[in-house]
Amino acid sequence: MNTMYTQFRTRIGFLASHSGSNMQSIIDACKSGRLQADPVVVISNNGNSGALDRAYSEGIPAFYISSKNYPDAEVEDKAIRDVLINHQVNLIVLAGFMKKIGPVTLDEFRGRILNIHPALLPKHGGKGMYGKFVHEQVLASGDKQTGVTVHLVTGDYDRGPILAQKIVPVLEGDTVESLANRVLEVEHQIYTETIADIISGAIQLPQS
Repeated sequence: MNTMYTQFRTRIGFLASHSGSNMQSIIDACKSGRLQADPVVVISNNGNSGALDRAYSEGIPAFYISSKNYPDAEVEDKAIRDVLINHQVNLIVLAGFMKKIGPVTLDEFRGRILNIHPALLPKHGGKGMYGKFVHEQVLASGDKQTGVTVHLVTGDYDRGPILAQKIVPVLEGDTVESLANRVLEVEHQIYTETIADIISGAIQLPQS
């Protein structure tokens, strides 16, 4: 069992760019006791994101860090890393974060950064494949099923080790919107379940 997650309570840091609905589902699970973890900080690269509004409502420290207030990419990367370190984060959860994780943050938290993808990787993944673009490609492919994947983040888009997957059927007459809504419901379930399995040791993350 990974000692990092057994010696003290898990402290979750979120990186999000838009509404933060996956983030909210995890926060709610922490508040209810379904997750033995504490959401301790939220970082967004979108100053108008719903994720920041959710953080303020929940009383969670929140930071806006983007290329607009940190024009130098390396300085921006280090700012993200430093916020996470200062809040003693030991598990990073990406919740619709529309920016590639920089090498400084990745090196500091390697093996402790989770992402969720709205398809069954390795299918329908890679650069530019997020949100509606994934569902459009699934429908165009004629696939009879899609799903959700939780994986570790590496330096390559959607190529990190897969931790969990769930299948979602593609129904006759599905639109991008109907499929996206059904997949999102599963995202909310599997993300919380995967984090719970990490905390319990049922899923072991690599030693950093």
